[in-house]
Amino acid sequence: MKKLINSPETVVTQALAGVAAAHPSLTVDIENKVITRAAGPRNGKVGLVSGGGSGHEPLHGGFVGYGMLDAACPGEVFTSPVPDQMLIATKAVDGGAGVLHVVKNYTGDVLNFQMAAELAGDEGIEVVPVVINDDVAVEDSLYTAGRRGTGATVFVEKIAGALAEEGADLAAVAAVAREVNDRSRSFGVALSSCVVPAAGKPTFELGDSEIELGIGIHGEPGRTRAPLTPAAELAAVALDAINADLAVNGDLLVMVNGMGGTPLIELYLMFNEVRQYLEARGGRVARNLVGNYITSLEMQGFSVTVCQLTDTLTRLWDAPVDTPALRWGR
Repeated sequence: MKKLINSPETVVTQALAGVAAAHPSLTVDIENKVITRAAGPRNGKVGLVSGGGSGHEPLHGGFVGYGMLDAACPGEVFTSPVPDQMLIATKAVDGGAGVLHVVKNYTGDVLNFQMAAELAGDEGIEVVPVVINDDVAVEDSLYTAGRRGTGATVFVEKIAGALAEEGADLAAVAAVAREVNDRSRSFGVALSSCVVPAAGKPTFELGDSEIELGIGIHGEPGRTRAPLTPAAELAAVALDAINADLAVNGDLLVMVNGMGGTPLIELYLMFNEVRQYLEARGGRVARNLVGNYITSLEMQGFSVTVCQLTDTLTRLWDAPVDTPALRWGR
């Protein structure tokens, strides 16, 4: 295992110290593993909290800031954060208007966020959870009951965060979060495994010419193993699966996401294949992201997320955002 670390046991806390040093706009509670906006909560604004295992950077800590999240809870690598973390984060962002929990559909995340919400309710904070389950690849994976939560998490955090920034109430912010989730689908492909520091070896084995279709962000198995094929065919496999579940016509928000070890030249090439596929079926890529937004350590591969836009969702996507990983309009 070759990694830029001091020890597997200190990876997360020492990375959080680096986040604190690099981003003065954030406050990082290293002991409790909670990242918040340095300015603190704004009275009357709905707070947004998300979290999950580390190793998916910039998700979630890189999306804390104006127009997106108010707090993020990083767990250990590929391990759900604990309820105490989530409660600390929820209390830290409460401005009196309630708190939205954005929860990826993994069993540990769902249960721990639910417990934190109940504890926050006992302290008089209204919490509404929205569970993200956009991955069309498989049902009931190793970590989930139902579909996994993947790339749509970024869309939900951005769009719901923009509405919260405008002063909408908790019910409205939760409703737009659910709408984005309902209108989004994702599919991922792995060309290689990744190595969790504590394990010290690849999560799974792939032959030199093998790929995994429908991979999860923790290295969970996908739909099938297959031989490596040209990018155009891989784009078609991913988008055929998405299109079978959600029509890919009209104005679309599209993310071609790297899994951590894929060079940008390949991601841009893949984005062009995705664009051509969608346009051939009546879709228009009205907005896009290309790059690393929800990763799997150093895994090679990509995921595609497609969201059917409305005028309102487009406006909220375009609204100003200022976070370490996403920034425009300010």
